Amino acid sequence: MSRITLLDGGMGQELVHRAGDKPTPLWSTQVMVDHPGLVRAVHDDYFAAGATIATTNSYALHHDRLAGTPLEGQQSSLLDLSMSEAQAAREAHGAGRIAGSIGPLIASYRPDIHPAHDIAVPLYAELAMGLAKRCDLLICETVASLAHARAVMEGALQAGLPVWLALTVDDVDGTRLRSGEALADVSEVAQGAEALLINCSTPEAIPAAMDILAQGGKPFGAYANGFTRIAEGFLKDKPTVDALSARQDLGPEAYATHAMGWIAQGATIVGGCCEVGPAHIAEIARQLRAAGHEVV
Repeated sequence: MSRITLLDGGMGQELVHRAGDKPTPLWSTQVMVDHPGLVRAVHDDYFAAGATIATTNSYALHHDRLAGTPLEGQQSSLLDLSMSEAQAAREAHGAGRIAGSIGPLIASYRPDIHPAHDIAVPLYAELAMGLAKRCDLLICETVASLAHARAVMEGALQAGLPVWLALTVDDVDGTRLRSGEALADVSEVAQGAEALLINCSTPEAIPAAMDILAQGGKPFGAYANGFTRIAEGFLKDKPTVDALSARQDLGPEAYATHAMGWIAQGATIVGGCCEVGPAHIAEIARQLRAAGHEVV
């Protein structure tokens, strides 16, 4: 049997559900200001469910996401807040690692508007170095193109922490990034990554991606989303989650079945993304232990 790292689940959607506020382009960032302690509560619940990693609520803490809002210019203080919430949960739990989340610049699922390399690298590096102060590793999430992968890796590696690269693939063809480029070509730009993951894609697209990542010689895994599809209304600048809807056929048992399938393909890191909550993580933990795996 294998030693499996169990990630947490989605943060942004979980916060939207718990806060009950109307989503804005700031997503979960505003929640940290309006509802102090709510992020900590989500981290607590994921640790209690069996997760061994808390992913910081820093996915959207880029200058471009904060520009034109009351939180403009507050990246540093918001980063500290996101890390404090994760640290408090880990201290209460008594174990676990903290992964500093680095989301895409400008918008998710939009490789067509990702900034030029010379602009993107220092922005990713700034965020990575801020997170490195209090995190154990960095996880570059929802990477949708080779250019995005190249830039975020170059920036994140400057922080000196282990870097995990999480790619998002086409919801129909898991062998391709959302840019249309071949997932297999990522190996050329991911030499510095300590693990390769697939995130924020449909669970059905992930097996094809696992077959490719298994050839890379690095630890690999996946954490899927629970959206019905990425709506056209979401593919715009400063989108809100109002344009997305959750699947009704992806409860904890169904999602855990997908995750166990990825493990059968050799994955050693699994968890959940948007619309995958603590109950899903708890069910994965239960099925892992029932199958004789060790959760680490």
